[in-house]
Amino acid sequence: MNDSTPTPTPTPTPASAESPHKGVPQTGNRLLADVSLPAAVIHEAALAHNLAWMQAFCDAHGARLAPHGKTTMSPQLFHRQLAAGAWGITLATAPQCRAAFAHGITRMLMANQLVGEANMAIVAELIEGGADFYCVVDSAANVDQLARYFTARDLRLKVLIELGMPGGRCGCRDSDEVLALAERIDGERALVLSGLEGYEGVVHADEPERAVRAYAWQLVEAAQALERDALIESPEPLITASGSAWYDLMAGVFHEARLGSRFVPVLRPGCYVVHDHGIYRQAQREVLERQPALTRGLEPALEVFAQVVSLPEPGLAIVGLGKRDIGHDLLPEPLRRYREGDERLRPLSVAGWRVTRLMDQHAFIELPREEEPEVGRARVRVGDIVAFGASHPCLTLDKWRRLCRVNERLEVVEVLETCF
Repeated sequence: MNDSTPTPTPTPTPASAESPHKGVPQTGNRLLADVSLPAAVIHEAALAHNLAWMQAFCDAHGARLAPHGKTTMSPQLFHRQLAAGAWGITLATAPQCRAAFAHGITRMLMANQLVGEANMAIVAELIEGGADFYCVVDSAANVDQLARYFTARDLRLKVLIELGMPGGRCGCRDSDEVLALAERIDGERALVLSGLEGYEGVVHADEPERAVRAYAWQLVEAAQALERDALIESPEPLITASGSAWYDLMAGVFHEARLGSRFVPVLRPGCYVVHDHGIYRQAQREVLERQPALTRGLEPALEVFAQVVSLPEPGLAIVGLGKRDIGHDLLPEPLRRYREGDERLRPLSVAGWRVTRLMDQHAFIELPREEEPEVGRARVRVGDIVAFGASHPCLTLDKWRRLCRVNERLEVVEVLETCF
């Protein structure tokens, strides 16, 4: 072949022939022997507990549950949540809604403004396909855009007015703005005002509990004003709020206000399904302190397993786990250690281990000073497998296309797909 001969263009590899994604079984179903690490792992026992716990909480407060799907973006987990009793699935964007609908989710609440004709086109196709779809609005400009687009498509769009707060994120800033926007929606045939939406997670105050309660009552009063002025068209209007930290306060106020006879209270926590070892673990402790009648509480179901790849100097271990594998709002927490392939699943100590730094694919672990093995301990080796807890599960799960659901024997019983 001479220099003038063109180089052949490589044939693209079909998707079906792609190598398996990181963190999935390669040679069997044993997490400690057969799975490419690092791997994102969901423990079935804690997952099942959390599904039942949150559904029971909502039922006891006369509220429906529409868990926020952006946390996991796993259709298999969406269907687990629905099977446990959830009313629908909350999502954040039009493409997320399309992905959920493609996997059989038909009732969805997009807790966000629907802006841009490309996104409106996605939602229009979902409604034409039979989706029971809701989104939020907070401005006359957006109402006009939606009305124009959905009138042209000869469709009706269910909308919720968002009530925000000064200095917060989106949303009308007070009840007067809510009522003015409702009157504008009332004049648009393509739009169906279906209730009120809010999000208390952006409340910041010196006394946050009091501020969250006050915001919940503002939602109640705004909803009652919409009803009083006969501005809600839907026969089953929603009042919906709640993230994963203050859901008990929002549910309590909705229940105390006896809204259930006129509105459908809908709570939208998402992180509860796998919980965490950081900010939501602390938030759950505060929930249980506020609500002493609640028992046991949520349990961390999500961990990331990774291996020690280097012991370059005394007191330092490098683990094959980095910012591309685990959230880092707070640095990961070492939980347990195993020998690779250990059939007896004997956890070894990680007492005194501390993550000090994360790079893209590596974690720096400061080891305790003791060098000699002690009772119940074993000196760390290259290849040891460490289970890590993470803070804020959303920012761990979005790094994975496959999740390993495991039983108490650390056997992979299902590979969960995600749609990030």
